[in-house]
Amino acid sequence: MKLMTGNSNLPLARAIADYLEIPLTDALVRRFADEEIFVEINENVRGEDVFVLQSTSYPANDNLMELLICIDALRRASARRITAVVPYFGYARQDRKSGSRTPISAKLVANLITGAGANRVLSVDLHAGQIQGFFDIPTDNLFAAPVMSVDILARHSARNMMVVSPDVGGVVRARALAKRLNNAPLAIVDKRRERAGESEVMNIIGDVEGRFCILIDDIVDSAGTLCNAAAALKEAGAAGVVAYVTHGVLSGGAIARVEGSVLEELVITDSIGNHDTIAQAGRVRHLTIAPLIAEAIRRIADETSVSSLFD
Repeated sequence: MKLMTGNSNLPLARAIADYLEIPLTDALVRRFADEEIFVEINENVRGEDVFVLQSTSYPANDNLMELLICIDALRRASARRITAVVPYFGYARQDRKSGSRTPISAKLVANLITGAGANRVLSVDLHAGQIQGFFDIPTDNLFAAPVMSVDILARHSARNMMVVSPDVGGVVRARALAKRLNNAPLAIVDKRRERAGESEVMNIIGDVEGRFCILIDDIVDSAGTLCNAAAALKEAGAAGVVAYVTHGVLSGGAIARVEGSVLEELVITDSIGNHDTIAQAGRVRHLTIAPLIAEAIRRIADETSVSSLFD
């Protein structure tokens, strides 16, 4: 087994390599003067089981091209099996036609990864579970809920907890986390999105009076939805609100928005390599998923069950 990485999230790649007690594959991933990407693998990978770690986060197109070129280089170097480990799968929110004459970009990206030569894909908390069906190769979708539940129980078990989904689409995810938190009660924020990037909270389904609310979501981008949901929960009588989100995209003024909100804390995983930016934020904290991904990689390499990680 070999572990190779692009440039999108080197700290996570090193943490996974340390957990597996293997070195990162010696490879050069650089750019020419005109920003063309060049990959050179400096060790033998013939007949090897190679895992390529690369989140397709900002800059999404550059990181996606790095992943595709790394896969192509490994295929031409006669690697036995290539697994694309994509902790954050970019373009996942474009998983259906949102209107007339619009693309399904998540399917296009799936085709690109498959066409480049990947034999299987490993990701974490895909925006929609059906994206697994966009691939014609085996695809494993890991869940960050076990990591989050351990952290929540360690920090907030003494409080009167309630798990809250910030929209109707995240109810399944919220229910799975609530089950891990000793069957905590569940509430839903009903919102209406007037235009892209903006959200308006309309109603809260469930009694949050006096409860410590835990908002759970897969992606936080502008943070508008989370901050509006947190404000609505406080207005409804919630004792406190924290948010746990798998992928911290945090674009534009998202961090400033979180800092100025009623959220006590925003906890994100390290699926996206924005560590320096997050380190300057007072209310944003990282939670590592390196052991989760590393254990899944080990099980794929050993041909044992990955789903048993979540039993």
